[in-house]
Amino acid sequence: MGIGDIADDLGHRVEAMGAGISGALFEPVVRLGVTGPSRAGKTVFITSLVANLLDRGRMPGLRAEAEGRILSAYLQPQPDNTVARFDYETHLASLTGPAPHWPESTRAVSELRLSFRTRPKGVLGGWWGPRTFHLDIVDYPGEWLLDLALLDLRYAEWAAETLARLARRDTAAAYLAAADACDAAAPLAEPVARELAAKFAGYLHAARDAGYSDCTPGRFLLPGDLAGSPALTFAPLGRPEQCPRGSLWREMERRYEAYKREIVKPFFRDHFARIDRQIVLVDALGAIHAGPRAVEDMRRAMSAVLGAFRPGRNRWLSGLLRARRVERILFAATKADHLHHSQHKRLTAIMAALTRDAADRADFAGAHTAAMSIAALRATVEVTAMHDGQPLDCVRGRLKCEDREAAFYPGELPDNPARLMSPAREGAESWLDADYEVMAFAPSPLHLKPGEGPPHIRLDRVAEFLIGDKF
Repeated sequence: MGIGDIADDLGHRVEAMGAGISGALFEPVVRLGVTGPSRAGKTVFITSLVANLLDRGRMPGLRAEAEGRILSAYLQPQPDNTVARFDYETHLASLTGPAPHWPESTRAVSELRLSFRTRPKGVLGGWWGPRTFHLDIVDYPGEWLLDLALLDLRYAEWAAETLARLARRDTAAAYLAAADACDAAAPLAEPVARELAAKFAGYLHAARDAGYSDCTPGRFLLPGDLAGSPALTFAPLGRPEQCPRGSLWREMERRYEAYKREIVKPFFRDHFARIDRQIVLVDALGAIHAGPRAVEDMRRAMSAVLGAFRPGRNRWLSGLLRARRVERILFAATKADHLHHSQHKRLTAIMAALTRDAADRADFAGAHTAAMSIAALRATVEVTAMHDGQPLDCVRGRLKCEDREAAFYPGELPDNPARLMSPAREGAESWLDADYEVMAFAPSPLHLKPGEGPPHIRLDRVAEFLIGDKF
């Protein structure tokens, strides 16, 4: 590299540093992380949130909009050159086209920048004039978030905890049989390692389909271009009395550590550690339908999620230096449109109970937390049906697997969350006094007026909690 190249590189670095400081001072940037387990609705949430922030006719709960202080909102090129752009336009077309359907789910990290021109409140609005701030929305799989807990566990610890958990799940029978049949102290045989990893991955998929939340390592579910690599070819094994070098157990240990070093740590460094605000989307209704063990597994997973965050209030200087700490965390129970509005308060209370341990830790560290029940895209309408001469509060929507509409009564959630949480903590196999059903609805055709985003439940309150102070 010549002197001229060095000078050019130094000039670009100084220019970038100056732009970063200027932006932090005059055009602040807020990075909002959006995550949650598969099928929690991350892609739909981001698409509908952006659409409703661009066209705010359905956002009365966003105070800056109600007060007329948002002058304009517009999409900009997302700033990270090595991160995929969230495909907002394609996803919006999926939801609002003539044959609406749910878009493809999150499979990797993506990002979108939404910029706002706002008028500050009070006297400052007249002195300073309009200002700009940028919202960078970062979408990443919730399965990857839970992997951050692995950083504190060595292979022997992780394997012992995982095997203990698998022993309580019927979906793990095939993997446990294969693990018991192998000799972990024997020299590594690559076909054996690959078979074990494949059966373990099969268990993870089955566990996720059964409603369980803790399905780590997350990249086994979403391997991408890492499929078949040594870093994804390991599985939990009990430690034998002798673990010679070159043995199957030692190689599993080495690959587990490589997974943490080469996959988990870069994700934390490059994406997660830069988050300012966070929303965790949770399909609580799906877990309730799956039973007490799935609910308890979700509660433990939410507690582990908070262990991955570094919650606390950002300071002005630490923001400049990117030593960020998450300031606000929202736990949102999705698919509230699957319930009559009379049950939304109960769903919110259950969500708060599920995340109580996690929220207490975050509040103690100085972060603000909240729980809500939401629907990023409302796919149903409320109806009253008669059953045995009694009225039932139902919802009606277009069935996902059939091209017809149907009314649905999912059962009544308890008014006291302890009626769910206690059996879950005690390891009950089923609910004793009720059955809770779920129905898969498809999005209905929309007829939007100018200035309106897609119909939703409480997205305006979500935006107010997460970014309302930045307006």
